[in-house]
Amino acid sequence: MTVVVVFHFGVTVTSAAALILTYSLLALAAIDLEQQILPDSITLPVLWLGLLFSVMGGLVDCESSILGAAIGYLSLWSVYQLFKCLTGKEGMGYGDFKLLALLGAWLGWQAVPLVIVLSSVVGALFGLGLVLFRHHASDQPIPFGPFLAAAGWIVLLFGEDLTRLYWGLTT
Repeated sequence: MTVVVVFHFGVTVTSAAALILTYSLLALAAIDLEQQILPDSITLPVLWLGLLFSVMGGLVDCESSILGAAIGYLSLWSVYQLFKCLTGKEGMGYGDFKLLALLGAWLGWQAVPLVIVLSSVVGALFGLGLVLFRHHASDQPIPFGPFLAAAGWIVLLFGEDLTRLYWGLTT
């Protein structure tokens, strides 16, 4: 992952920041897979680093970063609330909201929909595969953090290309 990031961004301050994000996403994905928790001790400082990096001319401008954090958090929070209203069950944890806020802070509000779509499609296919082929109980939780982290990393590196490809296919 380090080689891919440095190759993509070059030997720059942006590359160093992208590596901090990369390692954080990797740690969060591993922890969520093992313990089904996204610890605040990682998500919150990295979210703040993303906001501060934007002030210094980071990956996105400051306004996109702040809006990204807010939109990232509120979008999954809204889905959570709607699901809870309809089913009486909690469909995800608060760590997922914070992780998407973190990604929004680093990648900007424009990236949030792409991260949501990528993580949801891959997560749904993975979950369906587990239920069909591994006899995973459909009511047994599957952590969403690893899918958010993977989608965020893909968008960090290829978000603009994926967006161009999408718009090229729809026109």
